[in-house]
Amino acid sequence: MTNLRRGRAFRLLAGGLGAAMTLSACMGGTTDSGKDAAAGYDPKAAVTITWWTGQPEEQEKVAEQLAAEYHTAHPNVTIKVSPGAPTTDDLLTKLSAGFTSDSYPDISYAYGNWAGDLGASGKAQDLTSYVNDPSFGWTDFPPAARAVATSGGKVIGVPALVDNLALVYNKKLFDAKGVAYPTDDWSWDDFRAAAKKLTDKSTNTYGTAYSVSGSEDTTWHLWPILWQHGGKILDGDKPAFNSDAGVAALETLRQMAVDDKSMYLDQTDEKYAPLFNSGHVAMMMSGPWSLLEIKEAKLAYGVVNLPGYHGDHQTVSGPDLWVLFDHGDVNRAGATRDFVKWLTSASVDPRWNLAVGNLPLRQSEKDSPEFAAYVKDYPGGDKFFANLENAKQARPTAPGYEVLSRNVGDAIAAVLQGQAQPKAALDTAAKKSVDAITN
Repeated sequence: MTNLRRGRAFRLLAGGLGAAMTLSACMGGTTDSGKDAAAGYDPKAAVTITWWTGQPEEQEKVAEQLAAEYHTAHPNVTIKVSPGAPTTDDLLTKLSAGFTSDSYPDISYAYGNWAGDLGASGKAQDLTSYVNDPSFGWTDFPPAARAVATSGGKVIGVPALVDNLALVYNKKLFDAKGVAYPTDDWSWDDFRAAAKKLTDKSTNTYGTAYSVSGSEDTTWHLWPILWQHGGKILDGDKPAFNSDAGVAALETLRQMAVDDKSMYLDQTDEKYAPLFNSGHVAMMMSGPWSLLEIKEAKLAYGVVNLPGYHGDHQTVSGPDLWVLFDHGDVNRAGATRDFVKWLTSASVDPRWNLAVGNLPLRQSEKDSPEFAAYVKDYPGGDKFFANLENAKQARPTAPGYEVLSRNVGDAIAAVLQGQAQPKAALDTAAKKSVDAITN
């Protein structure tokens, strides 16, 4: 995904949620026979493969150029490129329908939180042996990205985008209130104290902001605080986010939203970033996708680690994937693997992700001239790249995660709006999520 996509910020629209439930309920688990989908692949065979990029117009043009370049070097491989759906959010619905009608692509962009349902569809290739070949450079991808690409013990995709949450702050607002800038060592208590000082109702300015839409944007911002407190999202196949750690994490946010009223509550996912850019929110937990619009707003800003608990500054990464699908044709399967290996290589990826304002996929790209140019264009990008080291855990790739996410998002929204207490809200969300995860 790209900067432009991040206005949606992992937002699960009703169609996407319904599609996930359809995949989980109707596909019922893998139909993989255990045979390698590309066994016996002839790299010289003439094949046509379909690539759903999930990208808006500007990025789609870059994808088309790269596909044409690959075809020039491999004239036997024709790549049909299209966005696949009107928006990235719609891809899961389109894939679900395609699995039923046998009209699904060879490669598709997918949000990382779809991995469990796509892995359970029985249509994704098992890439485990392929990516673990030393020539692929699998360990060059961040650990969280590799984890999200793995569902049911099998690698079902290759990272397409990596990111993470850090703390972005407006220097002008800090200076106006005489508040010291955040540091990498800040605690959540430090964050709360600063947010109170920076809140000024006379100018409609808030210390920080949070989405209460109930979407994945609401949910995934809680996970780093949960992990910092030693909690888990799942314990095996059982919800565990309603532990003491989860309650403490949500109480951290509740105090700012309800007690201090220093947190702007965004009902849509769409407002808090523009409010930050216009100088009405002093700090936001956001990712590298925000840098383009911040730059356009000409703000003096800084980027530091997320606040921590007892010195733990874990963050969450939201990797997205290129998922490769099996059509029962070894040559198509092999061609898709070779193309995605090329696309995500350390030599080609800078011309894809860095060219459209995303972080590089691979650690080995940090010394590339393209990364140096990216950091110059997007100050703070190097901080987000370094912050990948703090992404030590990944969101679950179990089928049903999206349903769990919606339940947790609703619980968070209720608590931050003063309609429920953390323990009761999380207990309710856990109870509602049991069947979604275990079925």
